[in-house]
Parts: sequence; structure tokens; C-alpha cells
Amino acid sequence: MILVASMIALALGTYAFRWSGPALRDRIRFPARTIRLLEVGAVVLIAALVAVTTLPTGSGEFGFALPAGVLVAGVLAWRKQPILVVILAAAATTALLRLLGLP
Repeated sequence: MILVASMIALALGTYAFRWSGPALRDRIRFPARTIRLLEVGAVVLIAALVAVTTLPTGSGEFGFALPAGVLVAGVLAWRKQPILVVILAAAATTALLRLLGLP
């Protein structure tokens, strides 16, 4: 019961959060410096996420397949491909290289 209530609360919170952007777009104006900081913050957050998922943790093993998948994703994202294409290509690259026996 608590799980269902939590899921409903998260769904409603997500909906309210996503609705608030278009609803408040004309009422709130941010300074140019704040907008720039938010843009830079998004790039830093994505870079940190890539670093955490790419670099080895604990085992010390640094295979070739995972960084190759991340590289493919980076190139496709840079070329402005749809996010689904980026994710599927990165996963397929990593899986294929591991299937071929590369760590």
C-alpha cells in the first residue's frame, strides 16, 4: 500500500513540476547570468554522469567496451541524433564488443 501511495505521489509531483514550466513561463523572468549558469550546470551534470558511469569503481578493471559505447554515444549526441538512437547505439556497441570477448 505504501508503494502504491509513493508511486502516485511521485506521478503527481512529476506532473505538477512539468506543468509549472509552461504555466509560469510568462510570469517569471530570469537574468541572463542565471540562464547561463543553468546551461553550464546542465553540461557539468551530464559530464559527471558520464564520468561516473564510465570509470571503474572498486574492481579496478577498465575494459574497452564501455568507453567505446560512451564514445559512440558522445559522437551521436554531438551530431544531434535522437536520444533513443544514442542510447541504443551505445548499448549495442558495448554489447557487441563484449560479445566478441573484449572486456
